[in-house]
Amino acid sequence: MTASQIRRTFLEFFKGKQHSIVPSAPLVLKNDPSLLFTNSGMVQFKDYFLGNSAPKASRIADTQKCLRVSGKHNDLEDVGFDTYHHTMFEMLGNWSFGDYFKKEAIEWAWELLTVEYKLPKERLDVSVFGGDKGDNLPIDQEAFDLWKPIVDESRIIHGKKKDNF
Repeated sequence: MTASQIRRTFLEFFKGKQHSIVPSAPLVLKNDPSLLFTNSGMVQFKDYFLGNSAPKASRIADTQKCLRVSGKHNDLEDVGFDTYHHTMFEMLGNWSFGDYFKKEAIEWAWELLTVEYKLPKERLDVSVFGGDKGDNLPIDQEAFDLWKPIVDESRIIHGKKKDNF
């Protein structure tokens, strides 16, 4: 599949799940003094998460152009080691603002990957938050239980806080 086909398939899939499709926000932000560039797919929805404004729809899907530069919040392996290597990428996102949660997100992720993109089920592993004793955070048992009917327990990986932020 080409990048264009992946993008189109993603948006059409979530449009079929009653998501409003919104365009990518600008890469250079105009009204957010806390960020110079859009560095993640959720940036354009920040005011919704902070409660500063109401979402236009309870289900939204988008493809967001992002830029990571050296400094804080770099979860991409090679970004930030010097002053001239940066990473531009695109995030595909489906967002629920009080409408659905883990059950639908898990089922739809699996459907998108295995039915729409036709990835072989036997080659896919999934992860759940494995907890963090230091912060007294439990394992995400709900997500684990939702994945169990879909994949064998041996293919459910307990990720660490660093990996499942």
